[in-house]
Amino acid sequence: MTTPMYQSGIKSLPLLNCGKVRDIYAVDDQHLLIVTTDRLSAFDVVLPTPIPGKGEVLTAISNFWFDRLKDIIPNQLTGIAPESVVAENEREQVSGRAIVVKKLKPLPIEAIVRGYLVGSGWKEYQKSRSVCRIPLPEGLREADKLPQPLFTPSTKAEMGAHDENISYEQAEQLLGKGLAAQVRDTCIALYKEAASFAATKGIIIADTKFEFGQDAHGKLYLIDEALTPDSSRFWPADQYRPGSNPPSFDKQYVRDWLESTGWNKQAPGPELPPEVAAKTGEKYRQALKRLTEV
Repeated sequence: MTTPMYQSGIKSLPLLNCGKVRDIYAVDDQHLLIVTTDRLSAFDVVLPTPIPGKGEVLTAISNFWFDRLKDIIPNQLTGIAPESVVAENEREQVSGRAIVVKKLKPLPIEAIVRGYLVGSGWKEYQKSRSVCRIPLPEGLREADKLPQPLFTPSTKAEMGAHDENISYEQAEQLLGKGLAAQVRDTCIALYKEAASFAATKGIIIADTKFEFGQDAHGKLYLIDEALTPDSSRFWPADQYRPGSNPPSFDKQYVRDWLESTGWNKQAPGPELPPEVAAKTGEKYRQALKRLTEV
């Protein structure tokens, strides 16, 4: 296990942005270097405790899905080795945890697909029989499979702020009707293909979040990450029981621990106990192994 990386330190390239998990550097006018650190964000707050090996796992899972789903939509990958764009003494920082991507214009929404009734969707359903104001049938239980996957976009909040769900009509206002429909249909297609494949590996993808960008000609690309334990809810199929929230291969374990502490979900976040950090890392590695083992 390598030493956890809380923040990268690439000096040979200009640093453009430090996100919740990823540090982004400019390579040239057309390419970016994205380094996935071991930072963990929960409830939109970056926690002070890194998860050892998390960056490598997220990178490997994303690359796996980018390749598997490339026939549905092109993605940001370039095939350029990240070691080739940094100084020799910085190569260890990027090995296994960085990618060189096309420089694209991100869309101003997060594209969420929900396949099961859980989390904030379940809380809303109990009050109004809807998810993101989309009406649903009576009688559904927590973790029930939805009649069909739902596209429920949200805003992109600044660091430390909370994303907010928006209606499809609001997404149309932000993107335009044609692009909003393209994003919705692409999301559903990506989710259905990924969920179908994951099911063969004993994993249920309950929900996931995609991000998209456009090139100078308006062509749509899948960017950021794809179907990782950070952006998705993965359940082991053999432990799935409708009526209760199943255990998961994602950061829900950390969210549950944080909820138990009484933390107010405002920065700064609490330090994670070593055993919680270690178990979180193990859950991420289990997801990678299950998905990618032949």
